[in-house]
Amino acid sequence: MNPEVAGLFDLTGRTAAVTGAGRGIGLAVARLLASAGADVVGIGSSMPEGPSAVRTAVEGRGRVFTPVRTDLADPHQVAELGALLAGREVDVLVNNGGTIRRAPAAEHSDADFDHVLAVNLRATWTLSREVGRAMLARGTGRIVNIASMLSFQGGVTVPGYTASKSAVAGLTKALANEWAHRGVNVNAVAPGYVATDNTAALRADPDRNRSILDRIPAGRWADPDDIAGAVLFLCSRAADYVHGAVLPVDGGWLAR
Repeated sequence: MNPEVAGLFDLTGRTAAVTGAGRGIGLAVARLLASAGADVVGIGSSMPEGPSAVRTAVEGRGRVFTPVRTDLADPHQVAELGALLAGREVDVLVNNGGTIRRAPAAEHSDADFDHVLAVNLRATWTLSREVGRAMLARGTGRIVNIASMLSFQGGVTVPGYTASKSAVAGLTKALANEWAHRGVNVNAVAPGYVATDNTAALRADPDRNRSILDRIPAGRWADPDDIAGAVLFLCSRAADYVHGAVLPVDGGWLAR
């Protein structure tokens, strides 16, 4: 590859923190950022100290892996994590960790709604604020939030998830407005339908699976690696002038 092109995506010497790094999109992101040269702090509610898929992926690419176990639904643990990351000179923060609870709106409990907002929105806000403050002091940094198609649409039976992901898109723009001129890029990736644990029930339902595929111009579910490529772009010098973007990676779903 042309060195000039390769250099645009080179993260050598950077440290990237990725929430929800143990599987799915988070694992793919951690793996690709390590391939680009970044050391990785992998965060998850059950992140083991010993062997794991994400550790193997990062260390297998010659990078340093640091596991951190944090329950993103617990504001006290998230606050502690924010302080930890702020003290480690994290160059890249990927707020990927998320959850979903499904129930018709009329039966959707406050407990489920609050839990989803705590994980998807409150943790994203707290970590962005704490890590972002340290980035502002250094005059450089990248924050990439994982939004959703439901940042643009309403969805069905997922009011808490839709509310949280719509808010993540708004928060991304709000932070970009304040921080762009101070050297910190804040953007988001909005995945379409991705083959992960969160969508296993949808893919197992033949009718629902077919209705989804019929709506996607690309004709397939996304692979987590499809999302990771967009995240790497936003973390790289190729995106130096990208601020406040919510980038759909959806196989054309929104264009249909």
